[in-house]
Amino acid sequence: MKHKSLTYGYRGLVAAGFFMLSAWLALAAADNPFIGRWALTIPGGGAGWLGVSEEQGQLKSSILWGGGSVVPVTATKLEGDSLVLTRVFERRRKDPNTGQNVTEKTVETITAKVKGDQMDLSLTRQEPNGRVSGPTAFSGKRIPPLPPRPDLSKLKFGQPIRLFNGKDLTGWKLIHGKDNGWSVVDGRLINNPVQVEGQPHKNYGNLRTEQEFEDFRLTLEVMVDKGGNSGIYLRGIYEVQVAETYGKPVDSHNMGAIYSRITPKVAAERPPGQWQTLDITLVDRHVTVILNGVKIIDNEPLLGCTGGALWSDEFRPGPIYLQGDHTKAEYRNIVLTPIVK
Repeated sequence: MKHKSLTYGYRGLVAAGFFMLSAWLALAAADNPFIGRWALTIPGGGAGWLGVSEEQGQLKSSILWGGGSVVPVTATKLEGDSLVLTRVFERRRKDPNTGQNVTEKTVETITAKVKGDQMDLSLTRQEPNGRVSGPTAFSGKRIPPLPPRPDLSKLKFGQPIRLFNGKDLTGWKLIHGKDNGWSVVDGRLINNPVQVEGQPHKNYGNLRTEQEFEDFRLTLEVMVDKGGNSGIYLRGIYEVQVAETYGKPVDSHNMGAIYSRITPKVAAERPPGQWQTLDITLVDRHVTVILNGVKIIDNEPLLGCTGGALWSDEFRPGPIYLQGDHTKAEYRNIVLTPIVK
């Protein structure tokens, strides 16, 4: 058992450190208005994210562009009152004339200007053949600083809501695709996105709740087969990864992770073909994930949306949505309990 004064002293140091860091970030942002985290609405209306920091006098940035992971930007620099980001994509292919492997480069240049908490950006793209497209305009908004970690012992809960009735898809609707792989069998919500060899690829949709929520506790059971992959989006913007990763080292793309953002502290997956339990609490932009009775993410801050988010605004209510465009997955006993503030 910890001595009470030591426990309070540790908490005091953590709180003091948090506020010192917040103050330092505020000073850095005042000196360089680009430093910070930005919610992007990328061309076409999709969700994106940009994080800009200064390390040992050098600007660095990372970006999320629609789907996939948060990735580092190749180069970040200031040019006058603009921030210039350069992204280089390389692809190797075999030259049909010489038979030799060649490397092709595509270069994207993002130029940003800031006015207060608003960011105006433009994208220019140069293809390997020299063709240039753009500039294409899009926008960003500064993400407010994170609050301190909430005290989970003081949360107040409303009435539980059974999101899946075990009989049909009442309360759910298809998004992002025209083909529906979802069905209900024996109390299980099953996604089976079958592709037929030799036939055109089917664009299977995700499934979202018609209701939208703010902060909550979500409990459910899920099962995936060998190589299975799905995902659970909290408020439509933060993906809790569902994947068959039994026996693998911890990673931000494994079962129970916040996809590409938060790595589980321990691996608690079960082998493929077994039901697994998830107990997820989302409150004040912090998340706790308990997988199969093991706390793998402990009240950790969420720095921004994840790939596949419906939007980048972290403050608007949103649905629970289940990823349906990857592989077969089964869900049951999906219950959401709102947090009352």
